Amino acid sequence: MHYFQKTHVVQAKEIDQYHHVNNVVYVQWIQDVADLHWQELIVNIVDPKYVWFVVRHEIDYKGQAKLGDSVTIKTWVGKTEGVTSIRHVEISRGETVLVSSQTTYCFIDGTTQKPKRITNEIRNLLLPKQS
Repeated sequence: MHYFQKTHVVQAKEIDQYHHVNNVVYVQWIQDVADLHWQELIVNIVDPKYVWFVVRHEIDYKGQAKLGDSVTIKTWVGKTEGVTSIRHVEISRGETVLVSSQTTYCFIDGTTQKPKRITNEIRNLLLPKQS
């Protein structure tokens, strides 16, 4: 399994009236880490002609991050078939998982804006074979 992760220190603008990270911020982090990972995967593809659209988010909130906390945002791709792919994200503080999510994405042709079957090339980028 190929993981992509980044660390982030919680900023004041991400805190809500209850003094912890707002749920909407977690959704933004989930989207951001997916985008960063995708951009890393396609770095060698000239002018990609496809995009991903979110079909569904499933998020479990298990803990709270607070101002100044350093969190690790980790993502990986799971089941990928037909026109959809499921991306997993965990947001942790140390060993404690604060948020876990699954997002179902639909692969879209960038020109027609219609669903497109995920090619072997893309599947191999998302799910590299273990050596």
